[in-house]
Amino acid sequence: MTDESPASLHADLSAQIEAASDAYYRDGSSTLTDADYDVLLRRLGELEEQYPELVTSASPTQRVMGKAFTDFASFDHLQRMESLDNAFSFEELAGWYERVVRDAGTRPELLCEVKFDGLAINLLYEDGRLTRALTRGDGRTGEDVTPNVLTIAGVPHRLTGSAEHPVPALIEVRGEVYLPTARFEEINAEQEAAGKPLYANARNTAAGSLRQKDPAITAARRLEMVCHGVGAREGFEAVSQSQAYAALASWGLPVSDKVKVVPDLAAVEEFIAYFAEHRHDPQVLSHEIDGVVIKVDDVGLQRRLGSTSRAPRWAIAYKYPPEEVNTRLLAIEVNTGRTGRVTPYGVMEPVKVAGSTVEMATLHNFYEVARKDVRPGDTIVLRKAGDVIPEILGPVLALRPDGLPEWVPPTVCPACGTELVEQKAGDKDRRCPNHRYCSAQVTERVNHVAGRGAFDIEGMGYEACVALLESGALRNEGDIFDLDETKLGRTPLFTRAPKKGEDGPQLTANAHKLLTNLDARKSVPLWRVLVALSIRHVGPSAARAIATEFGSMAALREVVRTADEAVSVEVDPDADEASSDLGDVVTTASAEAVSARSRLAEVDGVGGVIADSLVAWFREPWHVEIVEKWLAAGVVMEDARDESLERTLEGLTVVVTGSLQGFSRDSAKEAIISRGGKAAGSVSKKTDYVVVGDNAGSKAEKAEELGLRVLDEDGFAALLAGGPAGVGEDPSEG
Repeated sequence: MTDESPASLHADLSAQIEAASDAYYRDGSSTLTDADYDVLLRRLGELEEQYPELVTSASPTQRVMGKAFTDFASFDHLQRMESLDNAFSFEELAGWYERVVRDAGTRPELLCEVKFDGLAINLLYEDGRLTRALTRGDGRTGEDVTPNVLTIAGVPHRLTGSAEHPVPALIEVRGEVYLPTARFEEINAEQEAAGKPLYANARNTAAGSLRQKDPAITAARRLEMVCHGVGAREGFEAVSQSQAYAALASWGLPVSDKVKVVPDLAAVEEFIAYFAEHRHDPQVLSHEIDGVVIKVDDVGLQRRLGSTSRAPRWAIAYKYPPEEVNTRLLAIEVNTGRTGRVTPYGVMEPVKVAGSTVEMATLHNFYEVARKDVRPGDTIVLRKAGDVIPEILGPVLALRPDGLPEWVPPTVCPACGTELVEQKAGDKDRRCPNHRYCSAQVTERVNHVAGRGAFDIEGMGYEACVALLESGALRNEGDIFDLDETKLGRTPLFTRAPKKGEDGPQLTANAHKLLTNLDARKSVPLWRVLVALSIRHVGPSAARAIATEFGSMAALREVVRTADEAVSVEVDPDADEASSDLGDVVTTASAEAVSARSRLAEVDGVGGVIADSLVAWFREPWHVEIVEKWLAAGVVMEDARDESLERTLEGLTVVVTGSLQGFSRDSAKEAIISRGGKAAGSVSKKTDYVVVGDNAGSKAEKAEELGLRVLDEDGFAALLAGGPAGVGEDPSEG
């Protein structure tokens, strides 16, 4: 049965966007091109405009993407780090400018600067000394990468002041860490000489380099940094963005020389056009760029214009369109992913585009191959904007050889020979339904479990996963935590030849280290366990929300078990009409089952599609077997809760909007839930309290319209401590 509901489409788009963002912010990899990422984000925004009820605080349109994934400590930024809205045409840029003019009441001067293609960073200087360097993270909380940033030659450990620009008592300096093009080419030459895989591009290499656990590796990469803004500060105020840049430079911080203050939009377009023409000219730029950033130069006007929930209204990024080149398509191959999706990709004659050489490109699905009519032997148009996965746009028909046959897609899985199917009617993807035993799916799932986004098991990379499966040490992901010396002993990758006096092959040092790491990773947060299970639609954000709500795998499974009756009724193939509206199933499912399904769906950032996906996953006995095997092996599936906290918010729904000084978004949510309340993402008549911080947006306005109880941060603290009585109110009287 086809589910093309807005909620389903919203969940699919959100999952794709989150997966791409998580991959990039986790380890510098990527699953989408920049252009495709932007297209998906825009489609999601358009869907939310049409269906406002789909908007939650967890939506990618409402937050700065990026999370802490490594073992680095996390800290809150003193002032939120925002993202930027994008313009993809001069028409969109003109629309932004007219809104600025309307809201500012004047036509302000604009500052133009090239948009470095790197990783955002926040440097905290106190009394002139660098005390902490954080990645952007989710905009409120970032990872502490101070030791690695200290290895970047251009970053001063201590600021130097002058009479004109004295060093402030405190300042957050925002910038971008990047890898110069020439240095990136050197690194790849070193990789090639060592027989190692080449890195995809400079941006992702820079991101991965900054996240190394060993600062010596970061130092060897010779990263650079450029500053492009300030956050919290004490003892420093600038009247303009350009004046702030002058101060940063005077203190010894690296700033770009590709910055210009212009009087109007025509001059902005000239700036954009110049760097579009010269973006790969080493005489003009020593690094990759993907656009131009335009900012209102007047700081006073910046404050008046303010920000949305994720981006300043006084700045915008003009993104250059993806670049296109021609090359010859040699073959179309397919591979099977961990969810069974079979994806075609093109193998091409190597071609240089956007500063890097590529020889493989995605074709998305069989439907796209037919729609584009791409055939092996074609001269094809390739699009890439400095990204990891380039895209084949289509063939150059005028250059097609006579009689070139159409590509015939496979009908069976290339890994296990199982007949491919549509997951639902009209699905453009073809999938291998042999989820349990297909070798390709099993390999990808095992690798996913060991990856940084899940259990993060050091020493168990892709090569190790393949070797363990081939030797029989693993049958599937359920066996990972049962590995022991005997099983590793029959895996050649983890053994060495015996030395004199030794009896038979011996385990390597890496084998012993892997066993130690496996034992250590049995105690990870519950959200990581949920991500590791490869439940459809359950990415890191949804997993965090589920873990926060239920606290343990046992509690989640009990609710899922109860909800299964409601979901079974909803998807009954004999019913006249299936519906995701809970009101339609009350008469055929028990009230208890409907209530359980509702509880799952109402978790902030989850919704009906993910709720049903959870139920469907746990319905499979072999899925449950994986959970049971991990439990038996000692994997902890429960997050510790502070039982000493009083349930002061039992039965209450609280929405937090804007920036709070004493709470990050996640800590505010945890504070509410740990006291028995519901931390909601949207304001409605059912909301009991709305906590309003700095830069609050439409939620604060809606709270006033509905006449809801509105608290500031002090009021929030009082509510947490004493419940409604703590703020002198009783919700039952509202």
